[in-house]
Amino acid sequence: MPSVTAGQFAKKKVQTLKPIETNVMLMETDPNKKRALLLSIECINTLNEGLHFLHAAGGCPKPKWSRYLSFLKSRTFSELTRPKYVTQIVFRNDKAAFHKQLEGKAGKSYPKIHTIFSTECTPYFDWQTIGFVHSFNLSGQPGNVTRLLSCTDEELKQYRGHDLAPTHYVPSMSRHPLTGDWYPAINKPAAVLHWINHAIIDAEFIVILDADMILKGPITPWEFKAERGRPVSAPYDYLIGCNNVLAKLHTRNPQSCDKVGGVIIMHIEDLRNLALLWLHKTEEVKADKEHYATNVTGDIYGSGWISEMYGYSFAAAELNLRHTINRKIMIYPGYVPEPGASYRVFHYGLEFKVGNWSFDKAKWRDTDMVSKCWARFPDPPDPSTIDTTDENARQRDLLSIECARTLNDALFLHHKKRNCPIAGLVTTPKLEEGSKISSTRKLGKIDETYAERSNSVPRNNSEELTSPIAKEQMLSSFRFWIVALWATSFFCFVALMLAVFSRDVKRKIRGKHHKSRKRSSYSSGVFDSNGIDRHLRSAEISEKL
Repeated sequence: MPSVTAGQFAKKKVQTLKPIETNVMLMETDPNKKRALLLSIECINTLNEGLHFLHAAGGCPKPKWSRYLSFLKSRTFSELTRPKYVTQIVFRNDKAAFHKQLEGKAGKSYPKIHTIFSTECTPYFDWQTIGFVHSFNLSGQPGNVTRLLSCTDEELKQYRGHDLAPTHYVPSMSRHPLTGDWYPAINKPAAVLHWINHAIIDAEFIVILDADMILKGPITPWEFKAERGRPVSAPYDYLIGCNNVLAKLHTRNPQSCDKVGGVIIMHIEDLRNLALLWLHKTEEVKADKEHYATNVTGDIYGSGWISEMYGYSFAAAELNLRHTINRKIMIYPGYVPEPGASYRVFHYGLEFKVGNWSFDKAKWRDTDMVSKCWARFPDPPDPSTIDTTDENARQRDLLSIECARTLNDALFLHHKKRNCPIAGLVTTPKLEEGSKISSTRKLGKIDETYAERSNSVPRNNSEELTSPIAKEQMLSSFRFWIVALWATSFFCFVALMLAVFSRDVKRKIRGKHHKSRKRSSYSSGVFDSNGIDRHLRSAEISEKL
């Protein structure tokens, strides 16, 4: 191949770069594809421009004016390669999905969203985190998600669940630093305040949820009509303190107290104004032990446990921040759904049942579902066994089953990601082919058809999951034992050969010693007989003489 000098290469390079604006315009009419081609040209031309400067620095003669360099610096190219931003996203959810669309410059851009939820450094919150993040990824919820993790220094040293979710670390206030009062629920407002003050937040709206929730679909301010000064939330009708003396004691605007909670969609500036007041009102209500009674607070335990919920409502009332209350955004499993409601959140904070099967999160407070391979909750009944005579009860039970199965699916994927050994798997019940549970995913609608599941007896201990590819696992296990048997046979053979070889060596050494002794004795015997012969011969000669 003939050699090419640097100057010749530079000249040749300029001459071969033909794809410029005119060519692209003729090649493609679609503006998006046209822009992709122009960006490709920019990449190659930038590389060639670098070579051009390299050759110039090496003393090569300067090339003549080139069309590609001129075009690369032109206003036309700058306009054609200008980044195109998503200007409108239309989310539509008919118990399924949302659709993403791109529109022109005249389109309205939707605000950024950030979803947060608070937890603590315990296995109890870890399995809830796994379920939450799994459902978040399936739901199509726009924006980022952050776990607000409240831990003491000692808890954080021993904590192992750092990779379960994107995390903002918060000092624990479970034990109040001033009063010494034990109240873990205060970590929620304390964590939100800490996050607001320490994190870099570029979102316009914040969605605040609880760890014991499963997302079924996107929760967006444009769909639920949240605005600055007008947050959206779900009803908490049991907060009767908004209508009695409790509100009059703890807020100047009792008439603005809304009985809300669970799901909160709020503008970031409203949250900045509310966060500190939310924490202070929580402390205030928790300290008001004279009004712990159930008939005042609605707290069935009468212990001030829901002080944090009142802290939020009273703080919002103090700011005259009224809510749009939406009853179709959240449902408790075990409750009868409203006809036509497309719920976005399961809140499994209370025990729920399907026939003889039940699930209560509190019973799994001390069970390690995260680090024990293939740990899962008892499987709910098969939907085909549900009584169809009562449609309300049927819909209620189907939602309960979906919630429980989402938790188990999340745990299965978690253990699979951890590379838990397949040998720990057992048979997994599956849904019938005909039964479907809709699951909303990002950028589209996906109806996940669960495979057939057999009925299982409810168990209180964590169980082990099944592999859906049993045959493949059996083959893998068989291959493993074949390799193990082969390796064992090889080592036994080597050991046997070493034993035989060492025995032969010992025999050879023993034989050499025996021969040497024999030779020495033989030599001495020969010497003696020769001496006798010589003596006899000399005697005979003397007699003859």
